[in-house]
Amino acid sequence: MQRSEEIFKDYLRLLDRHLEDVLNGSAEEMMELRDFAALLFIHPTHLSNVIKDLTGKHPCFFYEHKILDIAKDLLQDPNNSINEVARRLTYDPSNFTKWFKTYAGISPSQYRKQLKLAALEILV
Repeated sequence: MQRSEEIFKDYLRLLDRHLEDVLNGSAEEMMELRDFAALLFIHPTHLSNVIKDLTGKHPCFFYEHKILDIAKDLLQDPNNSINEVARRLTYDPSNFTKWFKTYAGISPSQYRKQLKLAALEILV
């Protein structure tokens, strides 16, 4: 494995661990790219360049999409309010709705409506 592949793999591993910490409450804030780079003992620009060169995408792409997947999973449980999901992911609820719409293309409440419709279609 090339060093760039190793850096990318380590970044994804740290990202997953950090997001688990956020969800279980042992991390109160989302880390930034410089925090991941520090854990990898490399410069943030180097981390960014390595991942962009290897994948064609910025490291934030992977971060945002992992958060989006988690948000979607949490929103599938009707017992989790949208505000609660936002707070668990360290977002202000109004900013979470804007963020979710940017990355998912629909609001969290529209996402939930789609889930309900899909469930009804399965039952029919």
